[in-house]
This record gives sequence, structure tokens and C-alpha cells, in this order.
Amino acid sequence: MSCVLHGLPLETQIPLIDAHIHLDLYDEVTRERLLQELPGCGVESVIAVSMHLASCKLNSALAERHPNLVRPAFGFHPEQPIPANREIDLLLDWIKRHAGEMIAVGEVGLPYYARQEALEQGNPFELEPYVDLLEKFLVLAKETGKPVVLHAVYEDADLACDLLDRHGITKAHFHWFKGAESTVQRMAERGYFISFTPDIVYEMEIQELARRYPPEQVMAETDGPWPFEGPFAGQITHPRMTSHVAMAWANLQGIPPEEAAKTLYRNTRRFYGL
Repeated sequence: MSCVLHGLPLETQIPLIDAHIHLDLYDEVTRERLLQELPGCGVESVIAVSMHLASCKLNSALAERHPNLVRPAFGFHPEQPIPANREIDLLLDWIKRHAGEMIAVGEVGLPYYARQEALEQGNPFELEPYVDLLEKFLVLAKETGKPVVLHAVYEDADLACDLLDRHGITKAHFHWFKGAESTVQRMAERGYFISFTPDIVYEMEIQELARRYPPEQVMAETDGPWPFEGPFAGQITHPRMTSHVAMAWANLQGIPPEEAAKTLYRNTRRFYGL
């Protein structure tokens, strides 16, 4: 399947990088089909973030089978119950032993949606264990010199920024970010990166953010297999959708699509040290 950018085959123009995708969450047949299709869609590589230890191991194996196409990040997604201490130790030990394979520490962060759901149901929710675990990952990122891929939205982003400051972390990627203007300004001033998903095509909140965030600090992602609405309704989320992100961002910035794609590509390579 060919990808199109501004009416021309993308593979003849600027390559793309999906800066955030959960390859481990696709079924095996779909995952292998997507990976085989990427070169024909002009997608140079994908940043494959991890959910937990099993996810880290799968992403490691995928990167070994698809070198330079799959770039793995190792971490623990915060929108799930905190594991037992022994499981946390096993995960951290495994990541330290495989640090040379990973491009970043991620996905890590804070459980905004799980906490909101618990509070709406009248259930107690302890945030402190998640903060403690995030700090462990930030220490690991500092020790290994790797960037951090963060799940931290709305007020959680302020706490994440506090923790980044505390641990002296300067290379942080807030994926699919939403937050207050003051938080946006703080993140931009510190040089943190954000990335836009295909919902930039139809979500006004994301479009407003895309207009004002520094162009040299943005990337394109899919967060696949998370499904999207609008023109993507009913479709399997594919890294080729980053071309739609580039086109939408180009329109919002008032620049040619080719220039937008080149900027997003260069930003991602620079942030992840590709």
C-alpha cells in the first residue's frame, strides 16, 4: 500500500518516523504485515514503547529481527496496577542488562485516566507508588543517558516536570500531550518534546496545541493500535498515518507539507539520537 503526502507518493519524498507505537499490542499477523509494509509507505522506523517486562522482551526480539526499523524503548505503562516489588526489581534489572538495546526509557509516567476512573467510581487511589516507580525510571534514564518517553497529561504533567527537574532529566518526550497553557509554556521552555497523533486532523484541542508549541520540539506518532475517529474510523492504526499528521501540522503552521515532514523527521532523529 502506498502512502501519499500532498498528492505525491511519500516514498519519493521525505521519510517518516512513528515516534510512539505499541507494536506488542497488535496481534502477531497484523504486526508482521505492518512491519513488512513500512518501507513501501516511506516509514523509516518506529519507536516501539513497552508496557511491562513481557512487552520489553517482545520489543527486544522485534528489534533484533527488524534492525533499524524497530527501535525499542523499555519501561512500564502507568495506566495499570503497580506490580509487586519483586516484579519491579526484575523489570529494572532486565532493562539495565539490556540498556544497550533500547533507544529510550518508556513508556513510563503517571496514571491520570486510571485515577480519574477510580475517583468517579468513589474508589480510593494511591498515587505515591506510581510516583516512586516513575522516579526509579528517571534514575535509570539518568544512569544510562537515555531519553524518557512519558505518559503524563493535564495536571500530571506538572508533577512529571517537577520530577524531571529533581533528577536533572533534560531529554523528555511527552507523547499525545494535553495540558494547561502554563504547563505547555513550562515544557517548551525546558526543551521537552511532544508528539501529535492522527487526531490532530480533527481535534481542535490538539490543533491549538500544535499551533503554539515550538516547531523544533514536535514529532509525529500513532500510539497504535489505539484507534482513531474522523477519517480514520474503522481503520487499523498504521504508522503510515504519520503522513496525515505531517499534512495537518503543515496546514496549521502554514508551511509546505514537504517542509513539515522534513522538520518532524529531523526532530525525531535528533531527539532519539538516530
